Amino acid sequence: MTPKSDIEICRDLLRGGSRTFFAASLVLPRSVGDRAIALYAFCRLADDEVDLGTGGTDAVARLDRRLAAIYAGQPGSSPADRCFADVVTRFAIPRELPEALLEGLAWDTQSRRYESLSDLIAYAVRVAGAVGAMMALIMERRDPAVVARACDLGIAMQLTNIVRDIGEDARLGRLYLPLHWMREAGLDPDDWLADPRFDRRIGEIARRLLAVADTFYDRAGAGIAALPGVCRPGIHAARLIYAEIGREVERANLDSVSRRAVVPSARKLRLLAEATAVSLMARKAWIDLVQPEALHLIEAVIATPLARAPSPEPRRSVTDRAVWVLDLFERLERRDQLLRSGRAS
Repeated sequence: MTPKSDIEICRDLLRGGSRTFFAASLVLPRSVGDRAIALYAFCRLADDEVDLGTGGTDAVARLDRRLAAIYAGQPGSSPADRCFADVVTRFAIPRELPEALLEGLAWDTQSRRYESLSDLIAYAVRVAGAVGAMMALIMERRDPAVVARACDLGIAMQLTNIVRDIGEDARLGRLYLPLHWMREAGLDPDDWLADPRFDRRIGEIARRLLAVADTFYDRAGAGIAALPGVCRPGIHAARLIYAEIGREVERANLDSVSRRAVVPSARKLRLLAEATAVSLMARKAWIDLVQPEALHLIEAVIATPLARAPSPEPRRSVTDRAVWVLDLFERLERRDQLLRSGRAS
């Protein structure tokens, strides 16, 4: 049997352990999808090593050493490291971006809490905004305004995650809500974490965070029109589907302590169709604003120019691309149904 390539091993890793990332890579053209696989595989393994491992601070130190080897052009034996090293070199990804991700993961090991909204956004910039910025670079878009909008999308998604997982995080002893907001609402953070329950005060904090996330989703939308045409439907879909998690929390009267919001598959398909339609009409709408907490990432990209010309986009009609994406999601849904029926039997 022919040995699997590094990218095939990374693809298998995400297919089995991170189906959201895997599906996201599939809605992109294959060339970009493989780059996303390389990026996601490294990020996923880094997150798992810190979150699921027993090393804590030691795990972050190991990741720092692996990242140093990657940027020295001497990646370790891990297929994910070798694939990520190739992407780093080809697309001139500044080291500050993956370092920001590792810093955010280190904050998790410290069980850090966030006093203000700005503090929480600084965390979101690291664990998600940095990944968004790297995605923009592998789609061969380096304009600071576009990279800033990619950071915005990551921030929005992370804030949505935080709202969705309020109860789940609390039961694990984790608290990501702005402490100032909690005290303003009459909640003692330590007392609430000791006995996490939903009430209108937690609901109001969730509502406020979702409103902030929606602002970032709106800003991100302005940058998607600047992405390669074949990439826009998938990125629009990610934006709309993640924002819909927030709408699902709202439908549950803002209670994400007692339940975890899930977007039904049928609604995901409708949002995908909407994303495809929006992509057909999208026009560039420049927003020069850079979120202050993300400024160091944008400056790092500006200081790291690409030494080669971008590759031409594939010649494929937008209509054909839209049909292909819709068909893909239908096939993924059928596979999910088969998997669920298999588990139930």
